[in-house]
Amino acid sequence: MHVKKGDKVVVISGKDKGKEGVILASFPKKERVLVEGVNIVKKHSKPTQANPQGGILNQEAPIHVSNVMPIDPKSGKGTRVGYKTEDGKKVRVAKKSGQVLDK
Repeated sequence: MHVKKGDKVVVISGKDKGKEGVILASFPKKERVLVEGVNIVKKHSKPTQANPQGGILNQEAPIHVSNVMPIDPKSGKGTRVGYKTEDGKKVRVAKKSGQVLDK
């Protein structure tokens, strides 16, 4: 996948188009990612010991990885991802600025 946990991304399609957030989790087998503050759904929960009140909770749901784009560290806009090797390691590179996306 072209994005990983901790990346700052922008949503490029869907009901949350234009929103930015950090990836909280990625699910490579399902090709989905969980982005902070994006695709909020209502979840009905029964009362439990952890949550004795129960009720309706708002939480993020996963979106398809093709609907997000990493943010270029230089310009602050979405960018496509390229790959190259540095010091024998494969690193992700922003196509717009050429800067390395991996820490």
